[in-house]
Amino acid sequence: MADATGFLKIKRKEAGNRPLHERICDFSEVEQVLNSEDRMLQASRCMDCGIPFCHWSCPVDNLIPEWNDLLYKGDWRGAYERLNATNNFPEFTGRICPASCEHACVLNIGQEPVTIRENEVAIVEKAFTEGYIKPVPPKKRTGKKVAVIGSGPAGMAAADLLNKAGHFVTVFEKDEKAGGLLRYGIPDFKLSKATIDRRLNLMEKEGLVIRTGITIGKDISGKELIDNFDAVCIAIGAGYPRKLPVEGSEFEGIYFAVDFLTAQNRFNAGQLSVTDNRINAEGKRVLVIGGGDTGSDCVGTAIRQRAASVTQIEILPKPPLARAIDNPWPFYAKILKTTTSHEEGCERLWNLSTLRFVGDGKITRGAEVEEVRWEYSDNKYIMTPLPETRRVIETDLVLLALGFVHPVLDGLLTELGVELDERKNVKIDKHQSTSQKKVFAAGDTVNGASLVVNAIASGRRAAKYIDRYLRSLE
Repeated sequence: MADATGFLKIKRKEAGNRPLHERICDFSEVEQVLNSEDRMLQASRCMDCGIPFCHWSCPVDNLIPEWNDLLYKGDWRGAYERLNATNNFPEFTGRICPASCEHACVLNIGQEPVTIRENEVAIVEKAFTEGYIKPVPPKKRTGKKVAVIGSGPAGMAAADLLNKAGHFVTVFEKDEKAGGLLRYGIPDFKLSKATIDRRLNLMEKEGLVIRTGITIGKDISGKELIDNFDAVCIAIGAGYPRKLPVEGSEFEGIYFAVDFLTAQNRFNAGQLSVTDNRINAEGKRVLVIGGGDTGSDCVGTAIRQRAASVTQIEILPKPPLARAIDNPWPFYAKILKTTTSHEEGCERLWNLSTLRFVGDGKITRGAEVEEVRWEYSDNKYIMTPLPETRRVIETDLVLLALGFVHPVLDGLLTELGVELDERKNVKIDKHQSTSQKKVFAAGDTVNGASLVVNAIASGRRAAKYIDRYLRSLE
């Protein structure tokens, strides 16, 4: 595959990011682009490893060694065709996927994995630029109608494949524009919304119908949906945010991270005016509670809004700089992750539990925290507060980046009466079918909050089984 000894001759070279002093002044994408010649050389580093652990670790089963080989040889069209065979939206995953493939790359044993994620996005962008990607409507329609509820990555993936299979597919989206959390939850500096629009326009030219501003269960009943479509796919995500039930959590100045990020994205898109954007970090001491990617997105957004300071705290311990003995290759490395947002200016603290919020009247002025210690005992981790470690972190704006617990149950799910699992996600069988006839589900709706690439994989599986079900009706 590629150049069998390329990894010995070529060092890993990343595209890099825009200068810090420049990028914090706007919401344009941070990551830069490597020239085509260097990108082909990076593909040459994909060694003939025998067992492609990168493929094993990829949720959508990308044929990584194959398209790296074609890229190295300069066959960009062939590389895209291989990539498109397993991934509907490589322009999304190539930008925002955490790249478990690179963690599993054999070269990562020496911390020099192939630049798989960057190679992926380079291939698809070249395909768009060179005109390889064109609308290809199905030659024949089956006459079967499918409703997909939700236009995030799972819904988009399912709708795309079902439309290509010849079914009449309608996507229903409650927001003004399609894209789900790709559009409203991920900052523009990580994913330009023009990238989403480009793909959606292509899908519409292929015959997909997208209806926005419609909440199923409110504007259209679930019964009406069942009566008018041959199959329904629920892909509404896990939209119920995890709360922090402590004293003072009702104070002004405390918001869910998704509301903060969504407001900024709407403002960037011209859907929200300055006066209507009630969550603004300008001049404020910002405290982000939650150490994951959403928390990092809040950090980068707050910095661009000209926050006076940004602090991010996490209740769990600080991850190690290198793999622990119980976290070996080729599994995903649970090590300290420093994002481009962290590089832009942020104090990060670990092992801190938030006890309560303090303030004057109804406005938050600080968060009282306490240091904790984690110990492993009886096959579980136990958290112990450390005495005399309580203190108050002064803050004017608190952003809760604690994740999501399950889908919003009121409305569609309650009306349809689909069975839920113990975590209140929609329960499905091995064919992604729910407890209700001809109703399927995919993505975070069934798995809980997860990665975009996992949602795409789930949507693709749902499409396969929905197509099989519809053809069984003929």
